Amino acid sequence: MAAPPSGKVVYEQEGVFIHSSCGKNDDQDSLIPGVLRVIEKENEVIVDWRPLADTLDASNILCAGKDSSSVVEWTQTPKEKCSRGTDRPVSYEAEWDMVTTVSFKKKPHSNGDATTHANGESKWSFQFSLTDLKSIKRNKEGMGWSYLVFCLKDDVKLPALHFHHGDSKLLIKCLEKHVVLNESPQDKRILLVNSQNKSLSQSFENLFDESSYGLLQKLKKDPYTVTMGRFSKVTNYIFDSFRLSDPSSQRRPPSEMADFLNDAIPGLKINQQEEPGFEVITRGLCHTLRKEAWKFLLGYFPWNSTKEERANLQKRKTDEYFRMKLQWKSVSEEQEKRNSRLRDYRSLIEKDVNRTDRTNKFYEGEDNPGLILLHDILMTYCMYDFDLGYVQGMSDLLSPLLYVMENEVDAFWCFVSYMDQMHQNFEEQMQGMKTQLIQLSTLLRLLDSGFCSYLESQDSGYLYFCFRWLLIRFKREFSFQDILRLWEVMWTELPCQNFHLLLCCAILESEKQQIMDKHYGFNEILKHINELSMKIDVEYILCKAEAISMQMMNCKELPQAVSEILGIESSSATPDSDTGEDESGAVLSCPTSLYQSISTPVIAANGTRDSTQQMSETQSLTPA
Repeated sequence: MAAPPSGKVVYEQEGVFIHSSCGKNDDQDSLIPGVLRVIEKENEVIVDWRPLADTLDASNILCAGKDSSSVVEWTQTPKEKCSRGTDRPVSYEAEWDMVTTVSFKKKPHSNGDATTHANGESKWSFQFSLTDLKSIKRNKEGMGWSYLVFCLKDDVKLPALHFHHGDSKLLIKCLEKHVVLNESPQDKRILLVNSQNKSLSQSFENLFDESSYGLLQKLKKDPYTVTMGRFSKVTNYIFDSFRLSDPSSQRRPPSEMADFLNDAIPGLKINQQEEPGFEVITRGLCHTLRKEAWKFLLGYFPWNSTKEERANLQKRKTDEYFRMKLQWKSVSEEQEKRNSRLRDYRSLIEKDVNRTDRTNKFYEGEDNPGLILLHDILMTYCMYDFDLGYVQGMSDLLSPLLYVMENEVDAFWCFVSYMDQMHQNFEEQMQGMKTQLIQLSTLLRLLDSGFCSYLESQDSGYLYFCFRWLLIRFKREFSFQDILRLWEVMWTELPCQNFHLLLCCAILESEKQQIMDKHYGFNEILKHINELSMKIDVEYILCKAEAISMQMMNCKELPQAVSEILGIESSSATPDSDTGEDESGAVLSCPTSLYQSISTPVIAANGTRDSTQQMSETQSLTPA
């Protein structure tokens, strides 16, 4: 990719996309990510957009190199260094040489239609001078992520730039320092460039330190621009000094988090009634946003951290990761012969890694670097938590994290955070699994006691056929892309805690009729549930599970045990959770079978739920 033009960069924003086929189905391959810059040169201001080579395969994994401060920094592998493990920075210390890192050549950029020409320049790259700009068209308020369309004076319209990370308003503010923008009388979305007064608010950092000769020369060339532009810098400088504004070091107040997320994450609905947070991620996040959002959702990054704090955290965590990796890398064969646990961990990891998501492009083929990193991260986790070590199924939890992060260190610490939630599932006593199966049974009995009775009559009342669902959070039940979406919904812990149990209930309700009508026994039930793998509609199940949660929340007298499982505060919760009856024997106001009173939430045209229509449906539900 060709380098951007030289000059002073006064604005730079990643996550600015061109949608190369907006009229087609929503496919990630049609999204071309890039970097937008505004660059000040000597006599002009340039707007420059260039695509990033951001293909989703293992050849984009970052490799590690060690700097002089003994903290490992991540850098893209240079194309000329394509042989794994042979090229090392000169400053690499002996102990770090034991830590083999994955490095290899990037494939040519082929994301969407962003083909690369022989000179390294993508056909989608463009740049123009502000003197050629005629107008800027903005998107309608509330219509997904923001976008801008630049129209030049020769009536050439450039491709729309979609700001998936938000901040399109910051670009407008930057441009207003160099040109005057006025709303069109015919269309308020269009900003017209007033070329006659283009420098009224222009500012330069070197107002006070530029040599008199340089200033004089520019004054002779363009007295209007230099005079008006540079003296306006005085006003702006004083104003900014009084404000003491430094966005990179300020914390975002919790009250503003909802607005921030709305701007940053398209398709997100925010519930601001009590505290900002996710209500439901209705469409899932795009790949670029997942890399950042998952770090917050999993707790790797604190929500109230600053950019500087997160950068320092990553440096510390990088150093900590490679020191743990060094521990097992430095174990000799002779030492390993006397360490049966480490030997067993390694053997089990190698077996599991070689059969984890091998049909996914990211992990397919022999000697795939993605598989190498899966192995290394899992071995390093054994050093992090040697008591637990490695248990079969943990590779299933790591695989999507590495796929999304494309970074060994970030993937490891996100995996650590996820394992903090899942730890009890893999412990020897499997207390987490036992608890979840009991909780699932409690929910299922409230929702449909008749179905529970049938399962018990077929020796299936313990719900062991749901074991795999709970152990690895549906990882083998849905397609790879669907599981990315499903997990990020569950990580929000909304609309209630243990939402994954309601997903189990929703799937079982969908299969209940067939199981009971065909009189399936123990073996048939187990076989039927296993054969559901890759056949479940994630959209339908999410909607049904959310409808169940809403029904629970609207139940006037919810059993105490159910309230505790779902984290629902209910002043009228009753202590008897199994029968749905109080001590006097009176039937509670919850339906005997909540399944019969649940209808799937309405899906609006934009993919979000119509809350008014949905609430009216919920309030009108009655027992069948």
